[in-house]
Amino acid sequence: MFSYRHAFHAGNHADVLKHSIFVHILKYYNRKASPYWVIDTHAGGGLYDLRHDWSTETAEVADGLDRLLDIDVRPALINDFLDEIERLNPDGVANIYPGSPWLALQCIRGDDRVRLFELHPSEAEILRQNVDELDRRLKRQCMVYQTDGFKGLIAMLPPPSRRAITIIDPPYEDKNDYRKLPVILDQALKRFATGCYLIWYPKVSRSEVTQMTRALEKIKLPWLHASLTVHKPAASGRGLYGSGVFVVNPPWTLYDELSSALPWLAEHLGRDEFANYTLSQQTT
Repeated sequence: MFSYRHAFHAGNHADVLKHSIFVHILKYYNRKASPYWVIDTHAGGGLYDLRHDWSTETAEVADGLDRLLDIDVRPALINDFLDEIERLNPDGVANIYPGSPWLALQCIRGDDRVRLFELHPSEAEILRQNVDELDRRLKRQCMVYQTDGFKGLIAMLPPPSRRAITIIDPPYEDKNDYRKLPVILDQALKRFATGCYLIWYPKVSRSEVTQMTRALEKIKLPWLHASLTVHKPAASGRGLYGSGVFVVNPPWTLYDELSSALPWLAEHLGRDEFANYTLSQQTT
C-alpha cells in the first residue's frame, strides 16, 4: 500500500480522458446559478510539476497531453480541458498539470464548495501545502481531509446544496477497490440519488475490471460509460492499455460531446492499430 503516486502518471492518456469529462461536467453545473459541491475521494497532491523526477522518470505525459497541444482543430470537450491547462501555464509551456482538485478549484464560483480526501500521508501533505497557496476566498471554499475517501464520501452526503459532483478515482493499488467501489456507490446513491458521480477505472488485464463495470451498468439510474484503448494489451498481462469513465446522472450534453471527442482521442492518442473507444448510455 501507499506505493502509488499520481505524479508518475500526471498528464497521461487516462488523465486526458478523465479530466476532459470532469471539466465538461463542472462547466455544465456552472450553467445553473444554484451552488454545488465537488467531492474528490482520492484527491492526490492536486498539482503536478511535469519537470519533476517523478514525472520525467515515466514520461507518460508524452503519450498523453503532449500529443494534443500542437493540434489546431480539436473537439470542444478537449478545447475546454486544454483551456484549463493553459490557465496554469500562461507562458505557453505545459509544465504544471492540474489534478482534479485544481480543475475543480479553477471552475467553481463563489458559493460552491470543494471537499478533498486523500489517505496517503505524503500526498495529503502536498495537497495541504498547495491549498495553502490559494487566495483567501478559495481557501474558505475548500477543505482537505487525510482519511479514507470511500468512508468520507458517505459522511458528506447529502450535501447542504443538494447539488454535487463526486469524482471517484482510486489508484486500484489494492485489487479490493474494484469490489468496494460499487458497494460504496450504492451506499452513496441511497443517501443522495440525484448527485453526479464520475468513476474512473484503468483498462488492465484483470477480471475484476469487467466484474466492476458490469456491476455499475446494473444501476437503475441514467448513466454514461466511455472507454479509450490506446494500444494492444501486453502479452504479459501487465500495464495500462487504456481507461474508462462511468458517470451516474451525467449532463445530457456529455454523450454528444464524447461522440465527437472519443474517435478524435483514439486517433491522436492511439499507439497502434488496436486503438479504439466505446461509448454507451442508459437514459432512464
